[in-house]
Amino acid sequence: MEVFWFIPLHGDGRYLGTSEGARSVDYDYIRQIAQAVDRLGYHGVLLPTGKACEDSWIAASSLFPVTRRLKFLVAIRPGLMQPSAAARMASTFDRLSGGRLLVNVVTGGDPVELAGDGIFLSHDERYGLTDEFMTIWRGLMQGDKVTYQGKHLRAETGEVLFPALQKPYPPVYFGGSSPAAQQIATDHVDCYLTWGEPPSEVAGKIAQVRKLAEAKGRKIKFGIRLHVIVRETEEEAWAAADQLIRHVDDATIAEAQKVLARYDSVGQQRMAQLHKGDRSSLVISPNLWAGIGLVRGGAGTALVGDPATVAERMKEYAELGIETFIMSGYPHLEEAYRTAELLFPLLPLSGHAEDNQTAIPAQGELVAYNVRPAKSGSRS
Repeated sequence: MEVFWFIPLHGDGRYLGTSEGARSVDYDYIRQIAQAVDRLGYHGVLLPTGKACEDSWIAASSLFPVTRRLKFLVAIRPGLMQPSAAARMASTFDRLSGGRLLVNVVTGGDPVELAGDGIFLSHDERYGLTDEFMTIWRGLMQGDKVTYQGKHLRAETGEVLFPALQKPYPPVYFGGSSPAAQQIATDHVDCYLTWGEPPSEVAGKIAQVRKLAEAKGRKIKFGIRLHVIVRETEEEAWAAADQLIRHVDDATIAEAQKVLARYDSVGQQRMAQLHKGDRSSLVISPNLWAGIGLVRGGAGTALVGDPATVAERMKEYAELGIETFIMSGYPHLEEAYRTAELLFPLLPLSGHAEDNQTAIPAQGELVAYNVRPAKSGSRS
């Protein structure tokens, strides 16, 4: 099991839907998060993309020199850049970071934002563009001289002169719930991502994508994007979930859902169906809570509970085939520590967590300057 964290390039705070408890996301803050996550043993970080975010490539490039092992899942956007430029960016990042790049292919699902970026294609046309983009990009990254003529893109003897360290190229991640998106996944990517839907729905997606991939002679890994609210007790965790949306009123929900309704993303539509804009029925599966999706686009669900319960829910997803868990929590610095401290001892992690810990054992602050604190579970 690989556990990733999230770098909040669009803002952070203690509550959703309000400026109360908000904090400035500047370089010092994202560096704090990245260095904490690196030290705690997370496998990597996801950096979001879009007009509401700082640029993910520049942010990631500023963070790899101040981290040691952390991998960076960074977006390429077909239509916003040419595949040759994206290939050179990926190759350079991978080389200079020592092979720590992961590539997140993001086609986009908001027609208004896409129009602002100069993209005026329908849903399926955008995935057609993505298919052509990835055909060229993969060829370039593999060291080929690429000549290609498609409906949307054309290249003549294109090449990348300085190859990436990872072969044949840095691992490619991608999410999309529509049939067009799933075809892209099975043709081009290494890891298919889903947002945090109930296990039965995730199982259906995995089965469909796996079947398509096997028909093409390919194997694909699977990952899931979730928020997490873990506390020492169930009661504390659910209280924290309620606190997170304490400032979210009906007017805020209505306005947010109006904006999200314009998306032609099938994944976003599936997220909206989980809560239907109704705050009275947000528990959509055991310990799976849809409250974040009331006001946030994209990943809108969180695992909520005590450490043993949340770990068990993650293992249930793992039994379906999920290997990568991309997690986040508000605020992201504190919750990165809390999640690692409470959950990691209960999870079958893939090697980084123990290796990345400091050699100095955790012991807590000395009591009265010379008395060691009692170990967990003991009484003084």
